[in-house]
Amino acid sequence: MSTAAVPAMLLAAGRGERMRPLTDTTPKPLLPVQGKPLMQWPLEALARAGCARVLINTAWLGEQISTEFGDHFGLQPPQNMRNALAKTEHMAGGMALQYSHEGRDFGGALETAGGIARALPQLCPHAALGHGHDVFWVLAGDVFAPDFAFEAADVQRFVDSQALAHIWLVPNPPHNPRGDFGWDASSARAQNLPPTSDAPRYTYSTMGLYRTALFAPPYCPIPLGNPQGEKAALAPLLRAAMDAGRVSASLYTGRWTDVGTPERLAQLNALA
Repeated sequence: MSTAAVPAMLLAAGRGERMRPLTDTTPKPLLPVQGKPLMQWPLEALARAGCARVLINTAWLGEQISTEFGDHFGLQPPQNMRNALAKTEHMAGGMALQYSHEGRDFGGALETAGGIARALPQLCPHAALGHGHDVFWVLAGDVFAPDFAFEAADVQRFVDSQALAHIWLVPNPPHNPRGDFGWDASSARAQNLPPTSDAPRYTYSTMGLYRTALFAPPYCPIPLGNPQGEKAALAPLLRAAMDAGRVSASLYTGRWTDVGTPERLAQLNALA
């Protein structure tokens, strides 16, 4: 399956409470990291991979995000690309951007699963017809992971599998020392470990491949399109699918920062 055929959902609806006062007037995904809005880093990675379409959910100050990026995103041409035709050809591979405005529609963010359920009719239109095999990327607009690559080979392996999700795990950062999920490297499966388990846990990177079937019964009770604007977290859906043996995982060891506090933001910018 080509990378262009797989859409992506970029999560950008959070309030960013821990980032205040920076986020009082600017949504967290637009805060500058090393000279660019934070969410521009994953958009560039998706564009390099050939992704054709990205849906961005918004809530807090969401109009700033849609104003900043509009309905199209293309990689900037090199500085020495003076020829107008060459520049046009370079930009032609850009991505179409769509938006799911949760703040406008419901007054606030719907959390991750609620936001995905809301966006699915836009993100994967065939899901409305009952097709459960639509595949899409999910990633967060407030995570800095410049080394992550959206590979067509990973998509194809996922399509060929029976998994409902394939997630990337990272070594636990200082702010999440206990981690989120276990990982069986031999079977490449994520594990919903009981609290009493001494097995190592890893942190969910927020990057993953998903099937629309995870956002339908028995895993998700929210109706397609989330017409009532129900709030729902993603972790319970993942844990239920893990218990059924239907979540695979890989370990990502590249640069990764959950930009959740002004201190972490300052540390990243100090490296520029």
